[in-house]
Amino acid sequence: MRFEIDGADHARAFLLGRGFSTTAAEIVWTAIALHTSPGIPDRMGPEIATMYLGVLTDVLGLGLDGLEHDQLGDILAAHPRGDFKNEFLRAHVDGLKNRPETTNGTVNSDILEHFIPGFQRVTTVERIGGVRPLHETASAFARHQRAPGKTIIQVADER
Repeated sequence: MRFEIDGADHARAFLLGRGFSTTAAEIVWTAIALHTSPGIPDRMGPEIATMYLGVLTDVLGLGLDGLEHDQLGDILAAHPRGDFKNEFLRAHVDGLKNRPETTNGTVNSDILEHFIPGFQRVTTVERIGGVRPLHETASAFARHQRAPGKTIIQVADER
């Protein structure tokens, strides 16, 4: 299951367990589930768009120039970033490396492709043409973890 869905499911259960309305819980679920899907959440309701745009500001720094300098200083004093970017990427890889098939169609596949030697995402053309079905790539990736010195493509071609 995609990590976005894991987070969305936990957030919904958390809110419902504390008496929030089903409507509020569903809005939060949608915001979290879509936050890695560019071009969709920023065109939805204000809570969903704000979540997405907040992630872009937090992770990529987009829109920071629109914040007042003193306001930004207060935020960073209350919430120091430390080595956020590297810690963020490391946590992403750790959370996704054992379920690479869940990254398809999201920005998460870019992260795995960058940090995991031999990882190669399945392209839409390959899925449509049946060249490398998603489950085969995931299986090859798992076998690759146990085959040091070989690329994921070499492991996939051995089948």
